Amino acid sequence: MDELFSEKNKDAKNPLADRMRPRTLEDIIGQDHIVGQGRLLRRAIQADRLSSIILYGPPGTGKTSLAAVIANTTRAAFENLNAVLSGVKDIREVIDRADDRLRLYSQRTILFVDEVHRWNKAQQDALLPWVENGTVILVGATTENPFFEVNRALVSRSRIFQLKPLGSSDLMETAKRTLCDKERGYGNWNVKFEEGALEHLVEIAGGDARSLLNAIELAVETSVSPWPPAHGTEIRISMEAAEESIQRRALLYDRDGDYHFDTISAFIKSIRGSDPDAALYWLAKMVRAGEDPKFIFRRMIILASEDVGLADPNAISVVISCAQAFERIGFPEGNFPLSHACLYLATAPKSNTTLSYFDALKEVEREDAEVPNHLRDASRDAEGFGHGEGYVYPHAFRDHWAAQQYLPNTLRGRTFYIPSSTGYEGKIREDVMRKRELQAAIVLGDNAAEAELLSWSAAAKGREGWFKRLESGRSSLLLNDRNSIFEAVSPKRQDRILLPLANDGLLLWESLRRCPEGLSAAIVNSDAAKDALMRYIQTANLLDEADMPLIAVSQEILPEAGQCEQWFSCSQFDHILMRSTRLTAEPAKLAAAAKPLLAKNGNFALLTSPPRLGERISRILRDECGKPDLASALEQAEEAFFCNMTGTGLRDSDDLTAAFVESGFSVKISTIDQKEERLITEKDLSVWFDTEQSRWGSFMAKNLEKIIFSEIKEALSLRIAKGPLLWLSKSVLLLAGI
Repeated sequence: MDELFSEKNKDAKNPLADRMRPRTLEDIIGQDHIVGQGRLLRRAIQADRLSSIILYGPPGTGKTSLAAVIANTTRAAFENLNAVLSGVKDIREVIDRADDRLRLYSQRTILFVDEVHRWNKAQQDALLPWVENGTVILVGATTENPFFEVNRALVSRSRIFQLKPLGSSDLMETAKRTLCDKERGYGNWNVKFEEGALEHLVEIAGGDARSLLNAIELAVETSVSPWPPAHGTEIRISMEAAEESIQRRALLYDRDGDYHFDTISAFIKSIRGSDPDAALYWLAKMVRAGEDPKFIFRRMIILASEDVGLADPNAISVVISCAQAFERIGFPEGNFPLSHACLYLATAPKSNTTLSYFDALKEVEREDAEVPNHLRDASRDAEGFGHGEGYVYPHAFRDHWAAQQYLPNTLRGRTFYIPSSTGYEGKIREDVMRKRELQAAIVLGDNAAEAELLSWSAAAKGREGWFKRLESGRSSLLLNDRNSIFEAVSPKRQDRILLPLANDGLLLWESLRRCPEGLSAAIVNSDAAKDALMRYIQTANLLDEADMPLIAVSQEILPEAGQCEQWFSCSQFDHILMRSTRLTAEPAKLAAAAKPLLAKNGNFALLTSPPRLGERISRILRDECGKPDLASALEQAEEAFFCNMTGTGLRDSDDLTAAFVESGFSVKISTIDQKEERLITEKDLSVWFDTEQSRWGSFMAKNLEKIIFSEIKEALSLRIAKGPLLWLSKSVLLLAGI
């Protein structure tokens, strides 16, 4: 192990920040989002299954300290290099030693590289092949965004963990631990800070633990002479001494780093939010830090179209004129056109309707639509194929406009652009909508699709087309379900998620994508389901071993906390996410089981389809079959059937709400309309109307006249022979928090 991380090197001569480095994971203060209980990095360190990682964050957030913990924990050999002081020769020596250990002793080598962004291409290229083949496991530390500053090949083979500036409570705990530690800190003396002095150091440190410890060291060791005094000596630190021991933070801005992107983001969002004061502040900060004015103008030109748009069509001209003026006059007078453009945009009316282009783009990607005959080039094939025939020339009419179809046949009536009610768009809105209404009346009123004049027969799509559309519709419903659940809880990258009833993997894959630094724990009801999920992951080569989801098999929807601890090394989760179209569990039991599994501020999200909110055959009879009399005869029996359902656990959203409120949850219920084309077969009808096996069929046979029962089945049979029918239902999304 390198002497930098050796315990015997922690003597009184070393700087305080070095002496106080954490020795174990439990010693680490802060950074719970990556090393807290159940987090991915913590599990990898504890299991000694670390893969190559890059630790990225501001100075003093614990990157080197975390490397020291890894060095103290791992059974692998640990080497240390500094990117500034080490050359290619040093790297090759480390690789030679690592190769020998692996060949002779089957021992892995972890190489810690501080300031990895300072390596040149030759140094990074020298290490890359050995990281690829596993001879060396890289642990890099950098204050710069690795996606910009580190070799892409190294980044692609490493997991990035971002360390955040420590909060005030974390820094205060660090200070108090230092003042109490007799072995490494100042616990042997009675150190007392004047009221507010220690708080001042914490505040000015700005999330940098090293800066705080350096300031404490300077304040303590210069307050008495000689140092060290006798044990038990009282040392008083005044506010003046505290202020002298730490300098105020410099303005944080790096034209090539994250502060660059964060500041321009704040600038753009301030303009978008119509806050001229904030916009001027962020503009001044960028200019003062030396930001390229061309970059600022470029972003304002984009914003003029994206966020102001047609609410003020003149905005883009103003910004471009200001940019041209700046090119001519430069600084310092160039500050005027800069602020002119900034203030114009910040105070202009806002509209983002230009984004409607992307809705049209989605349709282009989804549809293989052809140009309507009357819009085709009449100079070619007009005589033989009728191209251009029927086109109405707008300039021949009053107002230079004529209502006719311009979209492809498959998109007739489709709307992409909706004018806003602000600025210029507010003035044209009524006219645009009026023309659209007239156009829709003309175009959609003609239900007969125009025939393509071809000299050959077009292939009939028929039933094959139905299946394609239906399959696409089903996928769309599943994606909508998944997105509704994740949008409701908005998980963070480091969150721990429990996924009961995860046999289909729908929520599992999204959880892995959204929470790569947290935990995705799934529960399935059979070994076969677990094998299927794991086989998919392994054959698709989706994840590294350390990133694999944890999957347990259980017949219980929600196990006890102790069982979760055994399966997942985690007994509480930030979110529990479930999707079950037909939930059979009793809501009260579900709520009682969920509560002890949720961490503070945790959420339980469930998307389900209660039977009472499902499609009704009576509606299909009325709307799809044109049989209102049969529908009326069925409605009363249907309502009685759903009201008297027993043994299903859940009938409607009221059952869910009552159960979770009674268990102490705060509950939010939303209803999602589900609409799809569904192809019903004769086999489906036989199952529904089976008076022995079907609960619905048995109930209806007992509560309807025999002839009505038969006529209903016959009417449905005639309708399904014509193709898919519209299937309407409602799903319930429960969001319960503690």
